[in-house]
Amino acid sequence: MFYILVLYFLVTIQFVTAQECSIILEGRINDQSSGKSLEFVQILIQETSQSAYSNERGEWFIQHICPGEYHLIISHIGCEIKEMHVHLFKDTLIQITLSHTAISLDGVTIDGGSRNHKTQAASVVGKEFIEENAQQNLSNLLSNEAGVSTLRNGTSISKPIVQGLFGNRLTILNNGVPLSGQQWGNDHSPEIDPLSATRITVLKGAGSIEYFGGNLGGVILVEPERIQREPHLHGRLSYLYEHNGRGSNLNAQLQKYSPIVAWKLNGTLKYYGDRSTPDYFLNNSGSREYHGSLQLEKTWKDRLFCDVYFSSFNTSIGVLRGSHVGNLTDLNEALKRSLPFFTEDKFSYDIDAPKQTVSHQFAKFQSKYHFAENQSLEWTLALQLNERKEFDVRRGGRESIPALSLRQWNTHSGFKYQGEIKDNWSVKTGLQLSFTDNTNDPATGILPLIPDYLSWKFGAFASSQLKFKKTDYQCGVRYDFEYQNVAAISRDLPRKIVRSNNKYGGFSVMNSLLYGLTQTQKIGFQMGFTLRNPAINELYSNGLHQAVAGIEEGNENLKSESALKLSLEHKWIPNSKISLQTLFYVQRFWDYIYLQAQDEFRLTIRGAFPVFQYKQTNAIISGLDLAGQWSLGSSWAGQLRLSLIKGNDISNQIPLINIPPASVYGNVTYRLNRSVNFRHVKYSEIEFELGHHIVFKKSGLLENQDYKPAPPAYQLTNFNASTDVIFSKYKCKLFFKIDNLFDIKYRDYLNFQRYFADDLGRSIIVGINFKF
Repeated sequence: MFYILVLYFLVTIQFVTAQECSIILEGRINDQSSGKSLEFVQILIQETSQSAYSNERGEWFIQHICPGEYHLIISHIGCEIKEMHVHLFKDTLIQITLSHTAISLDGVTIDGGSRNHKTQAASVVGKEFIEENAQQNLSNLLSNEAGVSTLRNGTSISKPIVQGLFGNRLTILNNGVPLSGQQWGNDHSPEIDPLSATRITVLKGAGSIEYFGGNLGGVILVEPERIQREPHLHGRLSYLYEHNGRGSNLNAQLQKYSPIVAWKLNGTLKYYGDRSTPDYFLNNSGSREYHGSLQLEKTWKDRLFCDVYFSSFNTSIGVLRGSHVGNLTDLNEALKRSLPFFTEDKFSYDIDAPKQTVSHQFAKFQSKYHFAENQSLEWTLALQLNERKEFDVRRGGRESIPALSLRQWNTHSGFKYQGEIKDNWSVKTGLQLSFTDNTNDPATGILPLIPDYLSWKFGAFASSQLKFKKTDYQCGVRYDFEYQNVAAISRDLPRKIVRSNNKYGGFSVMNSLLYGLTQTQKIGFQMGFTLRNPAINELYSNGLHQAVAGIEEGNENLKSESALKLSLEHKWIPNSKISLQTLFYVQRFWDYIYLQAQDEFRLTIRGAFPVFQYKQTNAIISGLDLAGQWSLGSSWAGQLRLSLIKGNDISNQIPLINIPPASVYGNVTYRLNRSVNFRHVKYSEIEFELGHHIVFKKSGLLENQDYKPAPPAYQLTNFNASTDVIFSKYKCKLFFKIDNLFDIKYRDYLNFQRYFADDLGRSIIVGINFKF
């Protein structure tokens, strides 16, 4: 009997053990855009290193799984890696969709369901790309997207250009709130840390009427994703070293969901010295960045959602010393030299004058209440503090005193209702209020470039969207009013305070139609009329704009700028392996405001500088954006993006300046499918990417439109390699990159540094991204 009982006990243990690890996890994977099955998708259980690949029908299964909580990592060439948390206690079937193609027939949906842009063109930069390019600022991250370029001043200062428009014509939303700062200059970068975001979306259509600001050029959304509802502590620690500039980039992130309060912390440090061209150092081009953010979320019964967000952005940027000279003779020579003035053959981390320091503090509270299944009311309140200081080369030990010191407070409040009247009819309406207080520090001892001013803005919008079998139609209207109270210093002697009260107001309208030609093709048409009030810098600038090394003069007689934009878009996704998007647009401007170079070099006590004045004219900007993506099996994928754009001053029959030249970008990715398992460590596939960027010469410009002819065309080649090492509790991504692989010597038309120096040479980048 004893032996029988022992045998029974052992069999029972074996049976129970077999039962405990007998779960089967299976599923099917489809492309989010086309609905087609995806083959060669890898599904990996991180904790056990068990994995499977989908077949031609998108089906897969993993067996012999024990009950418990697991993290799935879903990867496919040409896709953003997707992660899922599952709790398994029995056999489970799951359906997974991947955003495999670069173009979605259904448009772009922002995480959290707060915004849906189904009827307008958009480009999206995902989380994985942002993390692997941690050394880049917001503008440079977008530079390879179709229709998006970058206006730069040196190596660290840049701002995005969307279909030829930038600055005051482009609205940047930081976590749903219009970014407010000293953004009136071409040398002022957006004060946002892209590593705090998980998605950056560029809306190119007229549908951006919902957002506050003069968005004639569209809207850029920079948003963190909602904190995932799982109980584990998750985090990220990444380090990247870039040899050009000997720069270090460190980022850390922690997040945890709790029913009491969900939280996320993010911090970034960047430390760079002098960058270099293929032939020489760009002295005084170092930079420092210190950023942090805190995100808190709370939900009550899935009806009321509250979000609190804080961020701090701090940077110090050196300006090329050779761009600031002392007299007219030296300035004329500097524009002709191949080697800039003050160039030394040694590297330095020092940042001396000329330089600029910027600090931007941001706080936001948002609540959203769902009082019905498809109806919600949202309230947003935000406060921003922006402090900017610019330091010139000053004599008598005064370099520590800023030549320009500005402080700006901004408060923003908005209410928005959205809901469905019927299954195929939704509406959205809202109100927005904004107040700005901008002041100068008189301790600079220099007449301010921008005067003190107060600004009150009010905006209201309403839009409606109708859905039929094959058609999505959206229309909207917006009204904006702005009151400015300005205290400027007169340009003539004796100096006195001149007070001005300006009032601007007007309507904007939009219509958008998306029609399904077939299951794989859609065509979209958009038409919008928008207004933009002249900005303070365009009206009242008076003095040296330090970082662009030019004297700017505003024009108080400027009128509001208006534009009519038409665009036609075609999307074709024949299958999950190929996608193609073609977008043609034309925009007619009345009273287009631009900065015109004058036939004058002016000598001041701060040096000799070219002179620019704000003018108005009628203009047309038109262009073509082409974007495509393909994949072949499990190993090969590629992308191609083409941008053609032309701008004309139709009043004076001359080309517009600062319009991007034609460009082509393409890349090919190869994945080596040889995974290795060793003691619960998963060495995942290795990916190699070769990219090539062609920028053509800006043609058609007249000799007297600029101080220097447009530089010749150039081509840059980039190489990337990466691999994942996955452990049961964490994973590491190792990556290696080379920018400007062949060390090409070039100057970029949209970089103001081209007047004095070449652009960056080869840069080797190595990094590690550790996640748990």
